[in-house]
Amino acid sequence: MAILIDASKRVLIQGITGREGSARAKLMKDYGTNVVAGVTPGRRGDEVHGIPVYDSVVQAREDRGHIDVSVIFVPAPLVKNAALEAFDAGVKLAVLVPDRVPIYDVMEIAAFAREKKARFIGPNTLGLISPGQAVLGMIGGRAQAAREWFRPGNVGVISRSGGMTSAISYYLCKAGLGLSTIVHVGGDAIIGMREADVLREFEADKETAMVVLFGEIGTNQEEEVAGLIRNGGFTKPLVAYIGGRAARSGTRFSHAGAIIEGGFGTYEGKVRALRDAGALVVEAFSDIPAAAGAVMEDLEAGKAG
Repeated sequence: MAILIDASKRVLIQGITGREGSARAKLMKDYGTNVVAGVTPGRRGDEVHGIPVYDSVVQAREDRGHIDVSVIFVPAPLVKNAALEAFDAGVKLAVLVPDRVPIYDVMEIAAFAREKKARFIGPNTLGLISPGQAVLGMIGGRAQAAREWFRPGNVGVISRSGGMTSAISYYLCKAGLGLSTIVHVGGDAIIGMREADVLREFEADKETAMVVLFGEIGTNQEEEVAGLIRNGGFTKPLVAYIGGRAARSGTRFSHAGAIIEGGFGTYEGKVRALRDAGALVVEAFSDIPAAAGAVMEDLEAGKAG
């Protein structure tokens, strides 16, 4: 099983004729993602890697049928209009890859998504991948690398860091664990689906036995996760690592969403909240595979017993 994306989902790429859109369209299609159409205004009738291109999302839907997901690769100032267009055409999940999307634009996207009962990942996200099924965005870089690095299984991965998304997943698989879905929620301060939202999806997925989370200083996402666990909204084992332990107040750690202001969003506060809720928080990044492996062994022993 998987969350948010699998082999059956019908995918659209907005901005498919651009350099980044074209390159990532090849990754997604080569991996096996069901990419049914692309959109670039004024380019109707073109093809990119065999994928038909349309002027609008409505055109694509009318010609190709229902679309589940749109992956957006347009310049940051155009992301809002692209996302609103997708939601207005009935798309229920958008993946906003670009960074530097204006905060007020993201707030408008979020309001319209709520109105249309839609959701989005990002902005500033590498995307997500359900190993062996489909990839949205740019995780893995090339289809062959994604096949070699990530193998299917029952461990979910959530990360606030793009680079660490692939690194955690690679080392978990190297340690013998398989993954259900890998999600980079995005590095900005204001995003669509947050860590707690993704955890709710994993909670509902019968094939996901546990989740590994790479959190960071800044924002209150990890505190939300702790509250979700305390309130019974997530009941599966969670192994977590928090990046940015040495960062000082007012210093940005890696990207916009990871910054401490005063005493808010601190490493110590996040670790304490997660541990108090019952999560296993490791001190070093290198401890993640062994900790996750031990949890999985306990789960399997419990089933056997």
